[in-house]
Amino acid sequence: MGKDVYQKLAKHLDNLPGGFPPTESGVELRILRRLFTPEEAELALHLTLIAEEPRVIARRAKLSPEEAARRLEEMAKKGLIYRITSPDKPMRYMALQYIIGIWEFHVNDLDVELIKDTNEYFPTLFDKSWQKGPQLRTIPVGRSITTELEVLSYEQAEELVQAQKKFLVAPCICRREHKMVGKGCDKPMETCLVFGIGADYYERNGLGRIIDKDEALEILKKADEAGLVLQPSNAQKIVNICCCCGCCCQVLKNLKRYPKPASLVSTPFVAAVDTDTCEGCGTCVERCQMEALRLEDDCVVLDPDRCIGCGLCVSTCPTESLTLLRRPEPEQAEVPKNMMKSYIKLARERGKLGTVNMVQMQIKSKVDRLLASK
Repeated sequence: MGKDVYQKLAKHLDNLPGGFPPTESGVELRILRRLFTPEEAELALHLTLIAEEPRVIARRAKLSPEEAARRLEEMAKKGLIYRITSPDKPMRYMALQYIIGIWEFHVNDLDVELIKDTNEYFPTLFDKSWQKGPQLRTIPVGRSITTELEVLSYEQAEELVQAQKKFLVAPCICRREHKMVGKGCDKPMETCLVFGIGADYYERNGLGRIIDKDEALEILKKADEAGLVLQPSNAQKIVNICCCCGCCCQVLKNLKRYPKPASLVSTPFVAAVDTDTCEGCGTCVERCQMEALRLEDDCVVLDPDRCIGCGLCVSTCPTESLTLLRRPEPEQAEVPKNMMKSYIKLARERGKLGTVNMVQMQIKSKVDRLLASK
C-alpha cells in the first residue's frame, strides 16, 4: 500500500477542482508523504466532494463505522480532510484540495521543509490549475468606491461581512511561511477572515479566534491602511476574505510573473488616471501590489493589463487623480452564486467533473448511504 498510495492520492487530488498536477521532480509526492501516513492516504481516497457520515465512508473503505469515525476525525484535526458540523446532523467529512485547503489548514504547524516543497510546487500548480480558473476574486477596498461607480453587493467587502453571522480571524499563511524562512514583510499577520462553516472548521482546529462583526470590519480598514489587496472566495456567497500583499501572497506573486495578470483574475474593475491633476507624488506606485503603475515625467502611468482593480491606489491618492471604472461587460468574469457552484465551474474549466462524473458520484454516495450500517 505504501509504495504507490501517494501516487493514487495525487491523482485523486488532481481530480478535485483546485487540482494537484504532477511535476517532473515529484515534489507533489514529497508534500503528500510529509502530510499523510500511508493509512491516511488510503482512507482519503474514499472521500469525495459530497460530505458524508463516517458510516458511509466506512463501507467504502471496508472499515468498521467506529474505526472510520475515529480516523476521519483525526485526519480532520490534522487539516487533511474537511469536517462539516451542524446541530441536528451527525458529523460529515469530505475531500479537501491542497490549495485552497490542506496547505492553509497547516498555518499553525508549518515546518521549513514543507514550506520549501510547497514554494517549489506553487508555480506548477498556478500555471496548470489556477490560471484556468481562479479560486479567489479581487474586490476594491471600501474607500475607493465612489457613488458614481456601479457596484454590486457581492463586490463590496463591507457588504459581504455584513451578510455573515459567524466571524473568525486567522494568521495569513503566506506572510507566516515567508517569516519562517527569513523573508516577507511587516504587514499585519492576523488578517485572514473566515465565515460560517469555514469559521466552524477553523475554530474546532484551533486555527484562529472568533471575533465579532465590528472587529471584522476594522480588519478591512487596517488592510486598506496597510496596502493589502482584498481577495474573497470566487462566489457571491463567500466563506473567506484574504488580505494579501504582493511580496508574500502566493497568488499575487505568481500573477506578477505574467505580462497581463488582469486577464487571469476575476475582477470587474480597473483603475483610471487623470493626468491633468496628478502631481506625481508616487504614493500609488508604492501601494500597487501588481506593478501596474510607474512614474514618468512626474506623472503616473497605468498599465491596465496589470491592474486587478483592488482600489489601493485610489483610496490614498491626495489629488483624487485615480478612480475605479467598471470593465467592459465581456471582460467581467461570471461570479458563481455559491462555493459548490464555484468548485464545479473550476473543475469543468480544468476538464474535470463532467456531468457523467457528477451523476456517478451522487449515485454512488446515495447507494452507500442506503447500504451502510447505522
